[in-house]
Amino acid sequence: MTNETLAGYANLSLYSAMAVFTIAMVCHAIYLAGLLPARDRAVAKDATSARERELVGAGAPAETVSAPAVAAAAGSPTDGPELSKRARSAAGIASTTTWLGGLLLLASVVLRGLSVDRWPLGNMFEFAVMGSMFTSLAYSIWSTRRDLRWLGLFITGPVLLVLGMAVAVWYTEAAELLPSLKSYWLVIHVTVAVISTALFTLAAAATGIYLLKDAFQRSGRASVLDRFPDAPSIERTAYGLHIVAFPLWTFTLIAGAIWARQAWASYWNWDPKEVWTFVIWVVYAAYLHSRATSGISRQTAAWISLAGYACVIVNFAVVNVFFVGQHSYSGL
Repeated sequence: MTNETLAGYANLSLYSAMAVFTIAMVCHAIYLAGLLPARDRAVAKDATSARERELVGAGAPAETVSAPAVAAAAGSPTDGPELSKRARSAAGIASTTTWLGGLLLLASVVLRGLSVDRWPLGNMFEFAVMGSMFTSLAYSIWSTRRDLRWLGLFITGPVLLVLGMAVAVWYTEAAELLPSLKSYWLVIHVTVAVISTALFTLAAAATGIYLLKDAFQRSGRASVLDRFPDAPSIERTAYGLHIVAFPLWTFTLIAGAIWARQAWASYWNWDPKEVWTFVIWVVYAAYLHSRATSGISRQTAAWISLAGYACVIVNFAVVNVFFVGQHSYSGL
């Protein structure tokens, strides 16, 4: 099989993954939409219990309080499952298609690497595809241990967006590496950077949901977020992801300096990519410090972490394209 054929199959796997992730995203959205009537029924159930207590307290026998009458007083029906069959089916399809999309991306990455006989991380396009692969597979594997259906839409949506940008804006034909990238440090340094970026992505999604849920709880307004895990639990989940991702990013920074010493005879050259990698490290270090400081609220710490993820996006989507430096390898 020729290299051109393998590259073609890699692109076909990528396009198939995008189609599958589109289905997954829609099914995740249907599942979240199905939580709304379930929430309303839960509110009606609480209202029913309160109405029963009120009538019994007024002297009416409990058995004479009919369910339909109380339901009418509560303003909601009493029958029907807690979650609709359509929502449960959509959640199952979403989980399966998310797995399938991640595996298709894995196939695309492998085929891309085979087509060029190298590690497929030589440009922005390959970084975006592998990053999306790690993000989706990390979410899917994590979902086998915890119920994360509430998070699925906020993972598949960004993954699909990044893949669309990779195909439409950052696409680069399979080719040999630039001389400066021909090193085993490419496998070590950039792969760890991709993994940490994937974990930062999961953490940013959880952090955003935490801030939204906390804001709705403070305002007393009802929303679909009421069916999500409680806000402190979501915040602890995001914190745990940051705890894993930050040491990996620290290793990325150190490994990059070692590679720079070998390639450019200096550990630090004030290259834009180096500077922004360090900026990201500083912001996330500030987040972890604020998270461990008793005088700083969890909300403030969460906003700092989102600032760190904004720096990650700038580092990838802006610095790579608009800043000229020794890391100008995007192929655009």
